[in-house]
Order: sequence, then C-alpha cells, then structure tokens
Amino acid sequence: MLTADAKGVCVICPTPFTPDGALDETSAATMTEAYVAAGATGLTILGIMGEAPKLDQEEAMALLRVVLRHAQGLPVIVGVSAPGYAPMRALAARAMEAGAAGVMIAPPSGLRGDDAALAWLQGAAEAVAPAPWVLQDFPQANGVHLSPRVIAALAADPRCVMLKAEDWPGLDKIATLVGMMAKGEMRRIAIYGGNGGLFLPEETLRGADGVMTGYAFPEMLVRLRALLAEGQREAAMDLFEAHLPLIRTEHQPGLGLAVRKYVLARRGIIAHPTLRAPAPKLSDATRAEVEAMLARLARRDPLARLPAAA
Repeated sequence: MLTADAKGVCVICPTPFTPDGALDETSAATMTEAYVAAGATGLTILGIMGEAPKLDQEEAMALLRVVLRHAQGLPVIVGVSAPGYAPMRALAARAMEAGAAGVMIAPPSGLRGDDAALAWLQGAAEAVAPAPWVLQDFPQANGVHLSPRVIAALAADPRCVMLKAEDWPGLDKIATLVGMMAKGEMRRIAIYGGNGGLFLPEETLRGADGVMTGYAFPEMLVRLRALLAEGQREAAMDLFEAHLPLIRTEHQPGLGLAVRKYVLARRGIIAHPTLRAPAPKLSDATRAEVEAMLARLARRDPLARLPAAA
C-alpha cells in the first residue's frame, strides 16, 4: 500500500494506443518495464496525461492489470477523479481489488471557496474508502484553489498519504506545508511536485519528497534528485537546464502529450505516438523542432542519443 513515507520519482504513465485507437497492451508492458529500469519508485495511471476520460472502465482495468504484471512490485496509483462519487467509488474498488497501491483524486471544476472544496473532497475520500489516496492540487486544470488550511484538514484523514502539489506559483505553498508539518500543525504526508518537472530542483530544495510527472526521460528526474541529495547542486542544475527546453515543450497545454508520446515512441518505450481522438496532431514543423531539441540535448546528455528519425 502507498504510505505517507513515499519518496522518489513516481512516473505518470501515458495510455498507449495503436494507430487505429485501440488500447496497446504490448506497449503498456514495455513502457512499464522501461520505467522500472529508469529507477522509478512508483507509477501512476489514468491521470490527466493518461487520457483517462477517453477510456471506458474495462479498458482502464485492462491497462491496470498489464501495468501491475510488469511493475515488479512498484506501487501503482490509479487516477479515479470524476464529477461524481459513484464512478470514483466503482473504479477505486476495482483498482484496489486488482492490486493498486492507492488512488488519486482531484476536485471537479466549479467548486468555490474553502468550505465547498473541503466538503467535496471529504466526500470523495469516503467514496474511495478504504483506499489510501493522493490529493491532486492542480488549479490550472480545474480552477479550484486549495489553501494550506484545507490541505491540512484533508491530511487529518489517515488514508490521505500524499499531496501532488501543482499549484503555480507553488513553491511558497510547499514551504508553508512543510513548515506546518514540522511544527505539528498538520499530519505528515508526502509531498510530490508535478507540472511536468518544470520546478523539480526548487521543489526538492523546498522540501518536496519526490516528483510525480511523465517527462519522457524519467532517468533524468532520478539522477537530478540523486545529485541534489549528494549536495551537487551545480551539477544538478546543469543536467536540468539541458533538459529544460524539452520539458517546457512537453508542458504545453493541449499539445504537450502529443510531444511526450512522440519522444517516447522515438525512444522505443511505446510503439506508436497515437493519442485517442479527438486529439491534436504534431505538425511537420513541430516534429522538426522536437528533433532539433533532441539533437541538442544529446550533445549534453547521452541519454538522448537516438537513432535517426524514419
């Protein structure tokens, strides 16, 4: 089970599809094995970047079963966010029965004010019981701003084990929560950054326990955290800055997942860069820009040395 002591790199997994839009279970297996080999300490499926709304529940369960078979014991978190409690309850129950380590919940759009957000999320936590759960704080996606007071109140639930902190700007918020835990003003839970890894060095230095994102080179995330832990801040920043153009390009709203899947396919981690329709497609110009970024990155990080594009 997922616990509040979690640390490291939890990779957000995309959902692989074949060119005709069918679930690609073979790629789901190779993807999972690649993330394990990269040093991931956990995996998350059916998140915002997992195209979860485009899957029916049977497809979601098929994906989970493949990932669990190939995760070599790593904890697998399942996104169960939905506008209402009934689908969350159903998916959480099936996921936990299949072997998931926990579930992730984000509030729906439309909640206004601390009291409304707190009440809805407390109800959601009851709906997914007895599963351990991760709170996703991502106001850029849903417009719901969670104050430190609300997060502390939710953390009082012993099944709330992690915050995925994606508020922006959010570094002071992370520092506030870390300080509240140090003073005993809120229960200790793990804090993981997100936002594609754009602020990973700063989040780590502010006290975050890890990162939960799907950047196409998760090995870099693992190495960067190790360098910071060893006190090699300049080396960590050099590594991060080499990858930053691609991280930024992957983080574009709407188009970012298409870029990420393109790079993952170029790396051989998934077989096809397909997004399930309706979805944006990369233009020839965008693909050329991504190839140029990969070529520049390869001069600074051998990880990005890939065969020539077909």
